[in-house]
Amino acid sequence: MPETNGTSPLPDETVDAVVIGGGAAGLNGALMLARSRRSVVVIDSGTPRNAQAEGVHGLLGLDGTPPAELLRLGREEVRRYGGQVTTGEVTSAAPAAPSADGDPRFAVTLTDGSLVTARRVLVATGLRDVLPDIPGLARHWGRGVVHCPYCHGWEVRDKSIGILAVGPASVHHVLLFRQLTEDLVYFTRGTDLDEDARARFAARGVRVVDTPVTGVDSGESGITGVRLADGQVVPRRVLAVATTTLARTDGLDGLRLPMEDLPGGMGRRFVTGMAGTTEVPGVWVAGNATDLTAQVGASAAAGALAGAHMNAHLAAADTDAALLAAGESGTTHA
Repeated sequence: MPETNGTSPLPDETVDAVVIGGGAAGLNGALMLARSRRSVVVIDSGTPRNAQAEGVHGLLGLDGTPPAELLRLGREEVRRYGGQVTTGEVTSAAPAAPSADGDPRFAVTLTDGSLVTARRVLVATGLRDVLPDIPGLARHWGRGVVHCPYCHGWEVRDKSIGILAVGPASVHHVLLFRQLTEDLVYFTRGTDLDEDARARFAARGVRVVDTPVTGVDSGESGITGVRLADGQVVPRRVLAVATTTLARTDGLDGLRLPMEDLPGGMGRRFVTGMAGTTEVPGVWVAGNATDLTAQVGASAAAGALAGAHMNAHLAAADTDAALLAAGESGTTHA
């Protein structure tokens, strides 16, 4: 299968697998399939969740690699083994008529009207983060506004950090970010904070602010403070917030994949079983679309596992088809 820079046409023939989403999970899944000599097409919208981050962290051997560079390397590796990576957005993905022997088929359509048919589908669309509606907050996402102490913690160590509470998960946030700085302020934003939690915060020197937050102030160097309803501004350089994480589902309704809501309104994900299997035969899901807390390394590992499982599934189907064909022709093999 030829390489593509995003403009090459999709193959006319049915391919072994279509991967929807070209992040760490999707590319690693495609890599496993391509290295197993499977025909695979990756369709990527080019809008990764971590695009604003300066580097990918906690990934052994590649710590600090810019996200765009990591994806470039991943695409090259997939193409090296004959996989195709196409830039585009999926408008429809749905089951198609199965093969004569009952093997599943799926039709995937892009916004430009192009179509590819595949025997198996790996959904690796990732997620989108929903931030609290606080004026001035969103513009700093991925830089001065962070969500993960393992992704960004070292880079914001010893800075003045504010936790913008959204619920119970924010209490856990405090314990993790307190490891990184002694200057930590917790803005309750109307959420409940019991006396036990307040005592624990006080023991660690964490200041609690119950006054409502009205905005985030900025300067040329980034965030400068958090504005309160009483007019006070609490100086801060970094803000941490537990976002609401929602699996990306655009164009996937036709697959009828089961989904579930996380407790406390923290997000919504695709439901999966072992190795990313789903209730829909022939469809797997890997990465942040099903594991909303996975970092890049975990997402890549999940994609690799799903890709290997898909290849094994295809190998069994190939053998079943060969056996059926041999029976119909009346031939046997010694």
